Amino acid sequence: MPHRRPQVLVYTRTTAYRHDSIPDGIRAFRELGTENGFDVHATEDPEAFDGGLDRYAAVVFLSTSGDVLTPRGREELKGYCASGGGFMGVHAAACTEYDWPFYGELLGARFARHPELQPGVLTIEDKEHPATRHLDAAWAFTDEWYDFRANPRGAVRVLASADESSYEGGGMGDDHPLVWCHEYGGARVFYTALGHTAEAYDDPDFRAHLLGGLRHVAPLS
Repeated sequence: MPHRRPQVLVYTRTTAYRHDSIPDGIRAFRELGTENGFDVHATEDPEAFDGGLDRYAAVVFLSTSGDVLTPRGREELKGYCASGGGFMGVHAAACTEYDWPFYGELLGARFARHPELQPGVLTIEDKEHPATRHLDAAWAFTDEWYDFRANPRGAVRVLASADESSYEGGGMGDDHPLVWCHEYGGARVFYTALGHTAEAYDDPDFRAHLLGGLRHVAPLS
């Protein structure tokens, strides 16, 4: 019997701000799948959740925004997490489902604001994690440098944080997590605040960062 390739759901529905980089993100995940033996189902249809999510090794919210799930979809995602599913959020996933407390706790923090797009530097705090072990101690990147409504440290394993001295307009001070993982509601969870620009998804280090996050939440081999 042939081995069935793992399936990953990449969900990109937006009801608020829409990132121009979403097609580039979908392409990057599909190419990572081709290179690493998993298949990607990309959709913006909330009814994709209604048939159950158990066939997916991971669910990825890629720059979603606003309310993107139906009431049934919320229940399906919660049930998927409870059954040991994998959840990954990228960039504006933190700008999503503000009125659903479970989602905010699942992701780890909610977006508050960001300064203008600009270069800056991340401090890599955890060199053991697959999403960060390929990186140097300081990672130069161009992004929006999200501030969050609350600092998730203490409730999550922080992998990388923003060095606010490296850019203008940071609002969280010396302790500014940007990438983290944890377990919540039965699910393995990974979140990265990076991924605003189309160019990011062609960056080999960022692609390896995404793949490492996906490997954290999902059995891909």
